Amino acid sequence: MSRVSFEQLLEAGSQYGHLKRKWNPHMAPYIFAEKKGIHIIDLHKTVIKVDEAAAAMKQIAKSGKKILFVATKKQAKEAVAERVKAVGMPYVTERWSGGMLTNFATIRKAVRKMSTIDKMEKDGTLATMSKRERLQVSRQRAKLEKNLGSISDLTRIPAAIFIVDVMKEHIALAEAKKLGIPVFAMVDTNSDPRDVDFVIPANDDATKSIIAVLDAVVEAVAEGLNERKSDKAAAEEAKAAAAAKTEEAPAAEATAEEAPAKDEEAKA
Repeated sequence: MSRVSFEQLLEAGSQYGHLKRKWNPHMAPYIFAEKKGIHIIDLHKTVIKVDEAAAAMKQIAKSGKKILFVATKKQAKEAVAERVKAVGMPYVTERWSGGMLTNFATIRKAVRKMSTIDKMEKDGTLATMSKRERLQVSRQRAKLEKNLGSISDLTRIPAAIFIVDVMKEHIALAEAKKLGIPVFAMVDTNSDPRDVDFVIPANDDATKSIIAVLDAVVEAVAEGLNERKSDKAAAEEAKAAAAAKTEEAPAAEATAEEAPAKDEEAKA
């Protein structure tokens, strides 16, 4: 069964592309028709592409790796933050800082700085500063939180990146391609799909359309995480059972050795 149905996408308005004069010819395979100067996306292909992307993202989550979600446009940021946060994946919804992937070491330094400020607040160091210094540190902390708060737990470069609107997030796309990071993306008719590994042709301007696709892939990620948890628990149980068997074996051997000795004593 498909992750999202044709009807759900239709109701969400995922079929509406951009004006014909704004189209990108490389999106031709995903366009069904033109109506009143607007390209209509083939939702049958969208359903297939959502399933392909969801299956791949599920496996990445199951392997314990991170997927970075990027959506800074106003129609997507709230929906992405709410849903992605629930599955514990990193996301960027405010502003893509140049070098967030290609200069990851510097970004980690900024995250560590944010952690240092938090530590200063806890141990009372901030309280010993002047009012002006405290205000400066607080502003710095707020700025870091706004730009990097959602990726503070990202200790290494993500295994994949999911983008809403590759035209708007072209810097994130370019950095991911430079590092060879697989790219999953919602691609509208005005965008170039050639740099995207898993293209999901859909309207990336309507909030309902974004949510329809997002719900499908986030559900797959959640399933992958749950399966990983179950597999880990099963492995631990098997390990415990094997350890218990190992402990029982010497005891059984000792009992077997004692039995003949007791028989000889009885005969004597």
